[in-house]
Amino acid sequence: MKVVILAGGSGTRAYPYTEYLPKPMMPVGGKPILVRVMEIYARQGVTEFVVSVGYRKEIILDYFEGRSFGWKVDLVDTGAQTDTGGRIWGCRDLVGDTFMATYADGLCDVDLTKLLDFHHKHGKLATITSVPLRSQYGTIEADASGVIQDFKEKPVMRDHWINAGYFVMDKRIFDHWQGENLERDVFPNLLPGRHLATYRHDGFFKSMDTYKDQQEIEAMYSAGQTPWMRAAQAA
Repeated sequence: MKVVILAGGSGTRAYPYTEYLPKPMMPVGGKPILVRVMEIYARQGVTEFVVSVGYRKEIILDYFEGRSFGWKVDLVDTGAQTDTGGRIWGCRDLVGDTFMATYADGLCDVDLTKLLDFHHKHGKLATITSVPLRSQYGTIEADASGVIQDFKEKPVMRDHWINAGYFVMDKRIFDHWQGENLERDVFPNLLPGRHLATYRHDGFFKSMDTYKDQQEIEAMYSAGQTPWMRAAQAA
């Protein structure tokens, strides 16, 4: 089983870090978040990676040059301006009949064995891991007259599920591949054929989208709070 990791974007929302570093190289506990994501897979026995690079690729290439993690890592230059769909498409010749894919900036404690079993059971071209939406704001609860009854700090909204970016795909998906962006083009174009399923994971997920996210994840790591390692420890 191989994992395609999308590590080529410019990460403009993580400025000022990404003026100098590609976002996948932003640190968490002294290691790039890209490596932290790879560790999630490796601790669960998945150790073959195809890393799709682009923006400031030389920094990622230099990092892996001469280092041994006990994993097989192929670095593929898919271009600095290539979108998410194009990055996976550019790695299509390196994957087997079933493969995994993810972004280089999302930490999650999803059980990969259960995810893969779900994918095989449903027989779709792709399975998308989804997690409940966590509000970035605190909410106010009030009665019908407007009297405030409670405050909730960044509640989890379980009626709404978001893409966590941990995918399983069959290679047959490339026969139906359309567009350059994974979320806006490729996946929506698969809906009419009912080719997609979602594995609902009611666990930890946090994406490093911004510099603030990096600081929050770094603080979690410093405090010994690493929930993304839970599934790995249980595997």
